[in-house]
Amino acid sequence: MARSTNAGFTLVEVLVALAIIAIALMAALRSAAQGTNNVGELRARLLAGWVAENRLAEHRAREDWLPLGIQRGSERQAGQEFGWREEVIETPNPAFRRVDVLVFANGDETHSLAHLVGFVVLPVK
Repeated sequence: MARSTNAGFTLVEVLVALAIIAIALMAALRSAAQGTNNVGELRARLLAGWVAENRLAEHRAREDWLPLGIQRGSERQAGQEFGWREEVIETPNPAFRRVDVLVFANGDETHSLAHLVGFVVLPVK
């Protein structure tokens, strides 16, 4: 019997190569899906940061002298509703008050999307 000298891949080698390619493609697909999920979280955090900055800017523009304690409310940003909580704390200097603004996805105060600290000044009359 004469042996054939044709060089080529066997069926087993082709199947192993296809399995390796399939695993690699599944890992790439999973990574892309994770990136897509992170985009929604990043967008929400960006908008929540704007809500916090807007709260502090509004107090400064109005020259509000905020009472000590906690205030809650909600604000709409880019069509999305956010809940916020402001904690007004006394400082060693009686002319300043510290304001901690925490912003949450509406109705869920367990996970803050943004936290901003600022100060308001006693208005001069």
